[in-house]
Amino acid sequence: MEISKGVEMLQLEFHGYIIHPTLLWDQEMAVLIDTGFPGQMEDLRVAMDKVGVSFDKLKVIILTHQDIDHIGSLPEIVQEYNHIKVYAHALDKPYIQGDLPLLKDGNVENPPKSKVDDTLKDGQELPYCGGIRIIHTPGHTPGHISLYLKQNKTLIAGDSMYSVNGVIEGIHVPTVLDIKEARLSLKKYLDLDIESVVCYHGGLSNGDIDEQIQKVISS
Repeated sequence: MEISKGVEMLQLEFHGYIIHPTLLWDQEMAVLIDTGFPGQMEDLRVAMDKVGVSFDKLKVIILTHQDIDHIGSLPEIVQEYNHIKVYAHALDKPYIQGDLPLLKDGNVENPPKSKVDDTLKDGQELPYCGGIRIIHTPGHTPGHISLYLKQNKTLIAGDSMYSVNGVIEGIHVPTVLDIKEARLSLKKYLDLDIESVVCYHGGLSNGDIDEQIQKVISS
């Protein structure tokens, strides 16, 4: 689904789960935010082809956090396209690289692991595709980040919240490591001018975003 020019919410299916990585692109390059479950590289390629963006254009991958449904296809992608630069927050980097077992999927045999080329911190701005601001939103994992696209007034919320039928429903408590921290993280969104939110689980929400987020914080 196109959110605005050069911003596409992808939709991948995995054993009944629907997930929403986000694709950004301009004339020079493409940026992929999160990589789905293990084995979904071809699904990503097909989804990108539908939008008219070749996988060869992909130069950057940004991971919102370490969970297996976000880093799953990263090793496969990086192996085939070793020019791609991978970003994640410093606190989740050792888990993504396999230096430490995944906090929630530590029992998975042979979990996905791949290098992280550069770490991100709160407030940092990446110059790609019109500018991407990093917001450190811990709680779901220690190094969870969200991304704000200023020129599109779009928030890529990762797993900090989830939505149902276009409405932000809340924080997914069963998968959160620190609920108090997760709630505090959402307050950072209130300082931003947001028109659209992409939740990895649930997809796109728009309309009265501040009001929807306030409701989640106070629930």
